[in-house]
Amino acid sequence: MDNPTWMPNRTGWVDFILVGLFPRSRHPALLCLVLFVMLLMALSGNALLILLIRADTRLHTPMYFLISQLSLMDMVYISTTVPKMLMDQVMGENRISAPECGMQMFLYLTVVGSEFFLLAAMSYDRYVAICRPLHYPILMSHRVCLLLASGCWFLGSVDGFMLTPVTMTFPFCHSREIHHFFCEVPAVMKLSCSDTSLYEALMYLCCVLMLLIPVTVISSSYTCILLTVLRMNSAEGRKKALATCSSHMSVVLLFYGAAVYTYMLPSSYHTPEKDMVVSVFYTILTPVLNPLIYSLRNKDVTEALKKMRSVRPAFHDMVK
Repeated sequence: MDNPTWMPNRTGWVDFILVGLFPRSRHPALLCLVLFVMLLMALSGNALLILLIRADTRLHTPMYFLISQLSLMDMVYISTTVPKMLMDQVMGENRISAPECGMQMFLYLTVVGSEFFLLAAMSYDRYVAICRPLHYPILMSHRVCLLLASGCWFLGSVDGFMLTPVTMTFPFCHSREIHHFFCEVPAVMKLSCSDTSLYEALMYLCCVLMLLIPVTVISSSYTCILLTVLRMNSAEGRKKALATCSSHMSVVLLFYGAAVYTYMLPSSYHTPEKDMVVSVFYTILTPVLNPLIYSLRNKDVTEALKKMRSVRPAFHDMVK
């Protein structure tokens, strides 16, 4: 048996090895290029969405404030995983130190946990807007929006602070190869040589609660919304309400579906290859798709984008 990667009596840490996506690819250079393009798309798309929301006064509403928080979260967690993977491929180095692994794990858990609750807050916002429109200015005031966003970030950080220290203090005496492209908790736990069954049960319970509470809020909100929409007399009103809600539901299904597979299905359903594919889906594809979902299917955002594009030529003419 190999020496433990870290033991309580030792003073130092030994690096982990991230196996990553590239060894399994027949065309690693092409995959690297595709991932780099997707990273740029995610960062630029989400940054542009945040800029539009900040710049256009018509988008200074609770819904768009929450969407800007979603874009910020997407930018953080794709930046936590993909740049390291690309740099390793370019430099020919796939090592990650234990402190770096712990930091990556903490940031990832914090942002993903925050997004769980933010999606619930966004569904509550749509419920109030459609089902209780007269009370909307009070129930979704600026102060309430700040409290909701702060609460989402806080609850996500609690998840990170709970799981990261415990995971990283287990002794690792199996292979130091993490069969993943970043330090995700289930992949790291497979390297431990101690009994982790109790911790895995507690982690499962924690994940169930973190999924159950938001899913309950989301399902309740959209049940009420659907009943309200069906009672609307205006066809235009029904169309607008369904268009807004369908965008949000698309994001919810993408994100929660992958999270349920990763953290709630028994280990017998998992293989390293499946885990990496699912992780690519919600750590890389979701941040790329979210700005497209909220811009292409949203009239206010497309109009704000057109306005910004029309302002630029006018600004250049003034400069000339």
